[in-house]
Amino acid sequence: MNFRTLILVISLVFSLLLAGMNYYYERHLPTLIFISVIGFVLSFSLLNYVFQKFVYERIKAVYKLIHNLKLGKELKDALGDHKSDDPIGDAEREVRDWAKQKTTEINQLKAQEKFRKEFLSNISHEFKTPLFAIQGYIETLQDGMIEENPEMAASFLKKASRNLDRLSYLIHDLDEIAKLESGQIVLNKEKFDIQTLVKETIDDLEDKANTANIKLNFNTKGNNPIYVRGDRKKIQQVLVNLIDNSIKYGNRGGQTQIKTIPLIDQILIEITDNGQGIEEKNLPRVFERFFRADKSRSREVGGSGLGLAIVKHIIEAHQQNVHVRSTEGIGTTFSFTIEKA
Repeated sequence: MNFRTLILVISLVFSLLLAGMNYYYERHLPTLIFISVIGFVLSFSLLNYVFQKFVYERIKAVYKLIHNLKLGKELKDALGDHKSDDPIGDAEREVRDWAKQKTTEINQLKAQEKFRKEFLSNISHEFKTPLFAIQGYIETLQDGMIEENPEMAASFLKKASRNLDRLSYLIHDLDEIAKLESGQIVLNKEKFDIQTLVKETIDDLEDKANTANIKLNFNTKGNNPIYVRGDRKKIQQVLVNLIDNSIKYGNRGGQTQIKTIPLIDQILIEITDNGQGIEEKNLPRVFERFFRADKSRSREVGGSGLGLAIVKHIIEAHQQNVHVRSTEGIGTTFSFTIEKA
C-alpha cells in the first residue's frame, strides 16, 4: 500500500465518521451527503499536503541520496533527480541492501585488519631472527674471539653471512611483491615452448634435488613442443618456486612429478610431491605472505615465506589461475594455467 492509498482510506474513514455523527443528531440526508463530501475533500487535501510536505519529499530525498551514493556518485552530485512512484518502498529496499553491503564491508575490513596484524607480526619475526643472529655473532667477534679462536670466528662469520643472505632474499621478495601489486612490473609476453622451460628449470634444481635425495620426474608424451604465451622469465620464476617447494617439503627419498596437460585454450602445469601434505583448513591460506603450514619445518628449510605469494601474483598478472590440493600423509599438488600460443 503506497502513501496515496493510505491517505484515501483515512479520508474515507474520516468522512464516514462525520456522516455517522450527522445522521445520529439530525438524520437529514442532503446535509449528510454535503458533510461527507466536504469532510472527504478537506481531509484528503490536508493529509496529502502534510504527507507531501513533511514525509514524502523528505523520504524521496533520502532515497535519492542513498541510491546515487550506491552508484558511486560524488556527494555533491548524489542529490540529482530520480523518478519513483513508490519512494518509501524504494527507500526501504535501498536501506536494506545498503545495510547488507556495509555489513559485508565491515566483515571484510575486520578480516583485513586481522591479516594486517598477522602480516606485521610475521614480517617482524622474519626480520628479527636473522638480525639478532648477526648481532650475536658480531658481538662475540668483537669480544676477542678472532684472536682467541680463529676457526670458531670464521664459522661465526659464515653464519652471519648466511643470515645476511636471508635478509637480502626477504627484502628482494618484498620489493617484488610490492611492484607486482602496484603494476610497476610490466610483463614481456612472448611465444615460447613450455616443455623446454620446464626441462631447463629441472636442470637448474637437479643438484638441490639430489642433495635432498628427491627425484624430479617430468612426464611428457613425446618431445613435441607446446607453445604458450607469457613472460618467460616470470613463468620460470613460478616453476622454480613450486619445484623448489616440492624439494623442501617432500619426503627424503621421494619424488616430484611435473606434468603439462593441454586444455582447450590453456596449458595446465602440475607439480606434485609425496611429502607430508597440508591440512585442509590451511589450504585457503597457503598463498598468503609469510603463512607457514608447518612453522618448525619451514624454519629448518629456510626461505623468505613469500614464494607462493609471488607465484600467485605472477599467475594472476597473466590473468590465469593457480590452485593447490593436498592430502595429509600423501602429498601436495600445485597447478597453474598459462595461455596457449
